Amino acid sequence: MNIKENKDDFEVELAVPGFSKEDIAVTIENDMLHISAENSNNAVQEEENYTRKEFSYNSFQRRLQLPNSIDQNKKVKAAYKDGVLTLNLLKKEDSKEPPKRVIEIA
Repeated sequence: MNIKENKDDFEVELAVPGFSKEDIAVTIENDMLHISAENSNNAVQEEENYTRKEFSYNSFQRRLQLPNSIDQNKKVKAAYKDGVLTLNLLKKEDSKEPPKRVIEIA
């Protein structure tokens, strides 16, 4: 999991190869970001004298304590591309970095 702090938001990247976006659930509850995914596959191969069945099951869960600067009432942007889930969590207006002030030296 990679977390990057920007001026207006936090960007969270999580590698989740082998899952489709329908397999992934993202929730925020009690200042916790919860990301989970689950999938299963059943493969049957039949040939002349035998039948072979394979079962595959994958899952994971990650929880992350959110800082107070996150605005949980704003929409979280989520995107899934090439096995990477990217979330953008917006900051509260009063938590954003104040403008830079130049101090003149006398």
